[in-house]
Amino acid sequence: MIKKKMIDSLAKLSVLLVIFSIGLSSCAEFKEAGRTIGHTTRNVTREIGHGTRDVVREIGHGTKRVVNSIGEETTDGAKPPADDEQ
Repeated sequence: MIKKKMIDSLAKLSVLLVIFSIGLSSCAEFKEAGRTIGHTTRNVTREIGHGTRDVVREIGHGTKRVVNSIGEETTDGAKPPADDEQ
């Protein structure tokens, strides 16, 4: 009778150890998947941000060039006529 209880206890312990080891390996897999998703999200977000920054910078430079070229073309129009000077 004592041998049967001991064998049952060892069987239960073995089953628990197997379940525990499977649980740990799946936990590590979930952790790795989460890390991969997190790093990928971070990298994609960074690239979107840098791309947006670069586009806005180019629009600003283009706008500045257009405004400067318009100002250079109309410098005479911005001056008051000679007969209005006092």
